[in-house]
Amino acid sequence: MKKSYIGLAFIILIFGIWVVKEINARYYSKSDLFEIGSAPRFELTNQDGKIVTDQDYLGKVYVLEFFFSTCPTICPKMNQNMLKLQDEFGGNENFGIASITINPENDSPEVLKEHAKHLGVTMNSWNMLTGDRNYIYDLSNKGFNLYAKENKNVSGGFEHSGLFALIDKEGNIRCRKDEFGNPILYYDGIEESGIKAIKEDIKILLEE
Repeated sequence: MKKSYIGLAFIILIFGIWVVKEINARYYSKSDLFEIGSAPRFELTNQDGKIVTDQDYLGKVYVLEFFFSTCPTICPKMNQNMLKLQDEFGGNENFGIASITINPENDSPEVLKEHAKHLGVTMNSWNMLTGDRNYIYDLSNKGFNLYAKENKNVSGGFEHSGLFALIDKEGNIRCRKDEFGNPILYYDGIEESGIKAIKEDIKILLEE
């Protein structure tokens, strides 16, 4: 009799483990968005003069860009598209934005605070970040592999990528694949097609 009870208990235990695995697979599995790798660590100062690090974004899906406040070319369009993301996801506490200046000599916390106000930034988790110039350029060019450079010969004095990085709740850079099955790496922050794609993929990551 005891053996029967032991056998039944074992069957119930195995069944319980299977049920838990099925629940985890159904509700907690990752999507098929490509995982590029961990986003680089960073520590910078935001528009309120507070230190912000990548660790502050853990548990959030966030979009990261490099820009500068006096940019006369692509930044205004990137800013407007970031505002679209704010409009879409700003009410979700698990969403954030990081905008890192490539002109920290001009873009102090005070300047960035005024810039954020001018743009209409309302999200507490939208940080406009500044810091040491060399640190930021290493973070952009070597860390994220997103091009940024001072160039006195171009309008505004700086040139940079118009791409947005998408980072998941665990701090990994994620992206979709193109029609040939290749990871796109980053999202176009200027064209509407890029914003449509990143919106779709933010929704996916928020569900993970």
